[in-house]
Amino acid sequence: MHRTADRAAGTPISDSRSLDLATNCDAEARERAAAAESDLPSGCVVDIQRYAVHDGPGIRTLVFLKGCLLRCAWCHNPDAIDPRPQIAFVAARCIGCGACLDVCPRDAIRLGDGRRIDRDRCDACMLCVDECMTGALSQVGETYTVDRLLAQVVRDLPFYEESGGGVTLSGGEPLLQHRFTAAFLAAAKRAGLHTVIETCGHVRWAHIEAVLPDVDLVYFDLKLMNAAQHRQWIGVGNELILANARRLVAVHPDVVFRCPLVPGCTASDANVTALIDLLSELRRRSVHLLPYHNLGEGKLARVDSPLRPLDLAPLPRDSTQRIADRFEAAGIHTVIGGSA
Repeated sequence: MHRTADRAAGTPISDSRSLDLATNCDAEARERAAAAESDLPSGCVVDIQRYAVHDGPGIRTLVFLKGCLLRCAWCHNPDAIDPRPQIAFVAARCIGCGACLDVCPRDAIRLGDGRRIDRDRCDACMLCVDECMTGALSQVGETYTVDRLLAQVVRDLPFYEESGGGVTLSGGEPLLQHRFTAAFLAAAKRAGLHTVIETCGHVRWAHIEAVLPDVDLVYFDLKLMNAAQHRQWIGVGNELILANARRLVAVHPDVVFRCPLVPGCTASDANVTALIDLLSELRRRSVHLLPYHNLGEGKLARVDSPLRPLDLAPLPRDSTQRIADRFEAAGIHTVIGGSA
């Protein structure tokens, strides 16, 4: 799923460049200044998708927040892992004009290098992005205040009212920006919106608990039940995640667990059995099964992600259905692919 829009081309470099560069990124600077003067925090948003139908009931606006503590080997949104704004580079769009090199104040551009950006030197000022006329360089992540994000979301209020939809916060991990997420969800509820949050659960319980009064539905990811395998494939253990899952179902009335089906990993017989056992323990009567896809692998090189492509084929449909049948046999209704 491609989420980062190409930025418009900047004006040609000229003798008035210093004046032009001083006005670049003014909109985002104003957002940061407004947040600093307000009691409300600002947040970093990767993308806003409208008319989403697989991430909660009805027609929804799906907001991707930046930042995640997990390193899932199959990550679908690797450009949302780093909590800060980044610059993405698509080599196929570069014409080698050198405008980015001329404008970079930190000597972080490497022409002729497939990686193009020296991430250790780059401070994400976005001046090179503004000068790139072909969209080879683009901004990933933008600063939003609560009011600005809410204004974007309520534009589609008639669709929410007609379909029973609302807003869904995803990521990344939205609770990594817990102050912004809590403030936005509270504002969304005051505006009368139905709210959903998608979480991996690897956050402090206090950050989950703080948002629950303003969340109608929680989607909670469960991946690997074996702690050692969880560390191998995801980079952290699953102890905190499982503890939070148990606490969450005890205090919130609407929690739906979602399980990605990754061949040779989460889709193994042993892991499916362990998932069924946990959901039965938690008295869950439904689960969402999310078949693996490799669309996120195209984003890895753009942000110089340390993750590497898995080169896996998705599970065949009959294999996915057999897994679903195992949940059904245990009295757990399955939805394959998202909301139903």
